[in-house]
Amino acid sequence: MKSVTVIGAGAAGIMAAYWAAKGGASVTLFEGSTTPGKKILVSGGGRCNVLPQQSSVKDFHTQGSKNLVKRWFKSWSLADIRQFFEDDLSIPLIDEEDGKVFPKSGKSREIRDALLHSAIEAGVILKQSFRVEDLSPYLEQGPVILATGGRSVPKTGSDGKGYGLCKDLGHSLVTPYPALVPLWNEEADFQSLSGLSLPVQWQARTPQGKILDQGRRNLLFTHKGFSGPAILDASHWVTREQAELFVNWGEKNAIEWEKLLLYESGKITPLLQEHLPRRLAKTLLRRVAIPPDLNLAQLDKVRRKELIRKITECPLNITADAGWNAAEVTGGGIPLSEVNPASFESRCQPNLFLCGEILDCTGRLGGYNFLWAWVSARLAGTASAQEQKED
Repeated sequence: MKSVTVIGAGAAGIMAAYWAAKGGASVTLFEGSTTPGKKILVSGGGRCNVLPQQSSVKDFHTQGSKNLVKRWFKSWSLADIRQFFEDDLSIPLIDEEDGKVFPKSGKSREIRDALLHSAIEAGVILKQSFRVEDLSPYLEQGPVILATGGRSVPKTGSDGKGYGLCKDLGHSLVTPYPALVPLWNEEADFQSLSGLSLPVQWQARTPQGKILDQGRRNLLFTHKGFSGPAILDASHWVTREQAELFVNWGEKNAIEWEKLLLYESGKITPLLQEHLPRRLAKTLLRRVAIPPDLNLAQLDKVRRKELIRKITECPLNITADAGWNAAEVTGGGIPLSEVNPASFESRCQPNLFLCGEILDCTGRLGGYNFLWAWVSARLAGTASAQEQKED
């Protein structure tokens, strides 16, 4: 009897195995480490941001067709996925700030265990500490689903092995890069603000000044540079496109700051601290060589304009990213054009299906990459079961 083989017991792999088994297939799930779903366990600070509350194709990066991505997400709606977790897996979910959805228990292990238990209950055979070096023997037995992930957080088992397996079978590769990753800055005054977090408006621009993307989320100063949701979202443009990042530290625009600094009275430091964190306000004043006790009436036009730029359009001068160990996901991967849009079956190798992070589709921070894993895995798992029946 032919069977479906799933390689990689992460979020996408377990979900794909579950749907293949529910489709009537005989399924074996291989995991290279001793612990399935390691990335699920460490995600969201151990709480697992399992879904976003809302989603659109704009929340994802790919060099492939955005229309395809949109079509795939229509195949299993956010509401239906949430119902699957809450009803089929019996996991209560709660909405939290910044549009995120977590298990009510606050424990990522609940998500991993429920998925794994449901897959095994559906008939999936799990084999741990088993690394697949060659796909050929398994492809002879029936459909194979490759869900080996990318290269991010290698301690969880993501070592990029799947890319080599795909290339051996004729696939190409969109060069992988660290995504959702902290960024480094070598300016000592910013590094001294380590631990400070605040909401900012950010822009990623080309060297010519074209705006590639922008958003408003929290930024965290670290001892090496910057992190937090704003930076992780923006990091894609830095690591892939070598974009420059600019930040507005407050809620006011340049015109509003111009009015404040021209028409308010008193000392400049108290005014800035009404709208910016104290330590940041002092740092920005030092950058423009403005004494902290200067009266607003004494602020000349040149320094006023420069201070406004430092507040509303401050370049972050990124020097590097934190690398694969700190990246939450991998950008790039197997091109979307190299899988069948109806099934995620490889166009290069019959009976091979791809899903999850191994493909060139990356979401922003907030449960979007889990959403991609769930949706792509369900389609690949269901299609592979159908392929087995036809065989």
